[in-house]
Amino acid sequence: LPQYTLWGPQPQALGPANLRLNTLRNQEAPKFALDQELKIILLNAPGKCLPYAVVEGMVKSVKETLDSQFVDNCKGVIQRLVLQEHKMVWNRTTHLWNDCEKVIHQRTNTVPFDLVPPNGSAGIAVRVNKPLEATELDLETVYEKFHPTVQTFTDIIGHYISGERPKGIKETEEMLRDRELVTGVGELVLDNNFIKLQPPKPGLQFYLSRVDFESLIRKQENKVKLWKALTLLFGLVTCATTFFILRRRYRRFRSEQERGRLHREMAEAKSRRMRELGKGEEADVSPAACSICLASERSCVFLECGHVCSCHECYRALPSPKKCPICRDVISRVVPLYNS
Repeated sequence: LPQYTLWGPQPQALGPANLRLNTLRNQEAPKFALDQELKIILLNAPGKCLPYAVVEGMVKSVKETLDSQFVDNCKGVIQRLVLQEHKMVWNRTTHLWNDCEKVIHQRTNTVPFDLVPPNGSAGIAVRVNKPLEATELDLETVYEKFHPTVQTFTDIIGHYISGERPKGIKETEEMLRDRELVTGVGELVLDNNFIKLQPPKPGLQFYLSRVDFESLIRKQENKVKLWKALTLLFGLVTCATTFFILRRRYRRFRSEQERGRLHREMAEAKSRRMRELGKGEEADVSPAACSICLASERSCVFLECGHVCSCHECYRALPSPKKCPICRDVISRVVPLYNS
């Protein structure tokens, strides 16, 4: 018999999407043909079970099939009927109408079915257990119709007031047809001489897809690439946001340091000026004295900050661009100050 790796340790460093793809690609999910060799392999497997395997076969109903409610001569083993409401909802934040979809009714019917070798060739049948638990249950849309809502003028006014505008109801029927080729990925068990395909252990995905195994792998690869791209994008956005926040805080910190340094320099200049005038630090200086020369009266208002701290001569001596000595804001214009 060929040797298969039935089960092995899962790599811990991989994410969920990579883990599922890796499990599908390597020999931990071997692909088996629906023949007697599969039964022999199960008889020799521990517990008569293959924890994760792939089979491809044609759907065959065990008993009666399900008839489509809308399409003639359309029979299947799984039927899903969905009524979906479509409406426009007013977004008070963006002030736009947004599309909104809501499932108002859903019913799923199923009958027991097997996977048998295609084209009626000799082989064995695999009974599919709990098909509705499949992570990817690939059903074909056999009927779809949109019923638009008929609205009167009064209804339109009421909808604008309420913020909801109904568009209509979409009616959909999906089926897994009888005689459809299906790829099943899950746990294979030999029970009372019957082979069953059922959901695998937690951490592994159960698939029932209408595409072949290679197409299913490519589909999973595309999902992995999409998640990697989204992860990279969100990582870049997070790094850029963090950089701008830290840069803004650093600039604010430097601005506060610069402002403190200017205040200290002004205090030192004031002390030196007082000593030069022979008044000493304890001398009585007029509260209205210019904070730069300490000799003249303050005679101008700086805009837009509004500080009154300088005489006109000291203002003219400020270097360009002229900035307020107190807050370091750019002086856009000066208004004369008249003391009465």
